[in-house]
Amino acid sequence: MKYRHLLLANLFRRPVRTGLTVGSFAVALFLFGILAVVRGAFHQGIDVAGTDRLVIVNRVSLIQPLPFAYRDRLLRIPGVAQATFANWFGGVYQDEKNFFPQFAIDKEHYRDLFPEFRIPEDQWQAFLADREGCVVGVGLAERFGWRLGDRIPIRGTIFPGTWEFNVRAIYRGGRTQDDTTQFWFRWDYLDERKPFQKGFVGWYTVRIANPDDAVRVVKAIDEEFANSPFETKTDTEKAFAASFVKQMGNIEFLILSIGSVVFFTLLLVTGNTMAIAVRERVRELAVMKAVGFSDGFVLGLVLAETMVVAAVGGGLGVGLAKLFTLRGDPTGGLLPFFYLAPKAMAAGIGLALCVGLLAAVLPALAAMRLRVVDALRRV
Repeated sequence: MKYRHLLLANLFRRPVRTGLTVGSFAVALFLFGILAVVRGAFHQGIDVAGTDRLVIVNRVSLIQPLPFAYRDRLLRIPGVAQATFANWFGGVYQDEKNFFPQFAIDKEHYRDLFPEFRIPEDQWQAFLADREGCVVGVGLAERFGWRLGDRIPIRGTIFPGTWEFNVRAIYRGGRTQDDTTQFWFRWDYLDERKPFQKGFVGWYTVRIANPDDAVRVVKAIDEEFANSPFETKTDTEKAFAASFVKQMGNIEFLILSIGSVVFFTLLLVTGNTMAIAVRERVRELAVMKAVGFSDGFVLGLVLAETMVVAAVGGGLGVGLAKLFTLRGDPTGGLLPFFYLAPKAMAAGIGLALCVGLLAAVLPALAAMRLRVVDALRRV
């Protein structure tokens, strides 16, 4: 850049002010990054939901069970290719703060419907051979330092008593967004020991042969069990995951509101800073025009100063947010997917540049329209 020395001289004319402005961008973009992470955590289940999977729950409530016998009836419905089931366990490991999802799963078919969870074959066979075996996600294993063969005691809350499991397999996600904090064990082991609701499961998941037939299959499933003691409510996996997000409130609106206030404030602060900087340099700008610099050059110089501040501050803020997420989930399992995607980082930098450009437009236009005679007379 031919005039970079001039640009740097102007930026470091007031180093404290420049530093504070950079810091403002850094704080705003750090907050943007954390909000993007939180949004991604809440929408993680929606983003990774299978287009060919349906979830079937009790029509009354998710916490109400469904009969185990429904599985065979589901497989007879045209369009249903595979079916499996799971049951929420809700136990406590050591302390109630150590939350992580625990599911009693269908050992025969669960793995087939969720191939994104990758498990070594020898480990899966070890799990099948052990009635008290369990499968844990790699994120959960790293969190508690579990290894294959460890004995894990969990205190039941819904199903009372102390339940002990042997870690027989550790799964990994095939995608970045996949949840690797889950704990699975065999449903037949749960059904043998639980004192009530024997022969019942929590919910079913089915794979349909053609995703385009989802609406028809959903209707057929609910009609199959209409007017029975255990009526069903069927949704696509994406719709089912979205319903959970809605139960937490309008997270999207909250994040957008906070982000909008922060960036609007940043716009005002930066605009005021640049306006002051231009007023302080009226004489210099007039001299530059007098010696031959064009109005367009003066306009570009003021815009460039702000864009450099925005780029540096934005990059610093996004970088700090990324470093913060590398430490993993700070909520103790409430947000297992705690990841700042490159796409969100790029969006943050772009937003910072847009704010910088908007903040500099009016001061830059004022500098461009400055008349040499008027400026020198004013000083």
